[in-house]
Amino acid sequence: MKNNNFRKSGLAMAMVAAMGASAGANAAVEVYNEDGTTFSVDGYFNAFYVNRDDKIADTRNSDIKMGFLPNTIGFNFSKEVGDLTMGGRSSFWSTINDSLQSPTDTAIDVRQLYATVDGSFGQVLIGKDFGLYARNNIFLDEILMGFGSPGAATGVSFGNIRSGYPYPNPSAQITYRSPDMGGLKVAAGVLEPANTTPGPQSEQSAPRIEAELTYSADLSGVALTGWVNGRSQKSENATTSISSTGVGYGVRAAVAGLSVTASGFNSEGDIPVLITDANLTTEEDASGYLLQGSYTLGSNRFVLSYGETESDQADFETENSSVALFHDVNSNFKLVAEYNMFEQTVKSSGADAADADTIALGAIVTF
Repeated sequence: MKNNNFRKSGLAMAMVAAMGASAGANAAVEVYNEDGTTFSVDGYFNAFYVNRDDKIADTRNSDIKMGFLPNTIGFNFSKEVGDLTMGGRSSFWSTINDSLQSPTDTAIDVRQLYATVDGSFGQVLIGKDFGLYARNNIFLDEILMGFGSPGAATGVSFGNIRSGYPYPNPSAQITYRSPDMGGLKVAAGVLEPANTTPGPQSEQSAPRIEAELTYSADLSGVALTGWVNGRSQKSENATTSISSTGVGYGVRAAVAGLSVTASGFNSEGDIPVLITDANLTTEEDASGYLLQGSYTLGSNRFVLSYGETESDQADFETENSSVALFHDVNSNFKLVAEYNMFEQTVKSSGADAADADTIALGAIVTF
């Protein structure tokens, strides 16, 4: 029994999905492998030239930014102990977008810091990792390694976050993953709950519960993957009780070089960007979907993407369209060209809140 923590990490799943089978052979550099103990390092580096036409502000800006995925370096450990394999991963995610605001003090965050125990029973993960709710929705996004929609004021791009799916933000958790049961995999965990009712006697008496079920099969040469994931938590104070629930789902079909993916979500009692501590007073609804198609021809992958999200809680409606070309120079070097069109309106009034067209030209190096 041999564990490979990198392949089970969120970043690894994202890269394999976005890069195709070639990523598997170049997923990490093995530094040590003796007596049942392994240590490896993986990295992801990217930069994009970005030209954005902001129609609301009536401005056009050129920038050099990272893509939707930040620059990352990860360290992976495993050790066989009897019938068990103990593992661990720590990954550091860094922005290049603050080069003029913090010239020598680049922001670094740790999105993965966990240990794993693998055996015939499956795997138990303890620590910090991406959540299960909306996990496959984002990790199987065809433009994951691209740029996507405008995001925060810091210039971070959002991909299809809040225009097709919410973000499965990294959380402290204890999660179980089953072995592969004829294509069926089940994951369930308890995660740190969000305080959505700050105030007198605020409490979260139970953890946040998240789960995901994934099924993969090959039907006469058509590779099918389907998934359903969900989240449930409750927060209350002396006067208010907020139950936050969500269900995500999707299906992908691939044959030869063609791949078609459809996914969506429905939630209530949250703002469908990410779950976090926030003062909510009602349990209003949100929903969204993402439709994508890609075609791989030789070293080129062409992608069409369209997504929408609407939220009563956050009072917005969005739609996001992308056309992208990914070109593999080799198995570790990729070039990207993407054109993105993003619109957001205030749901209650119909007023325009955002309208931007973005050209992004990027380069990605992995090891």
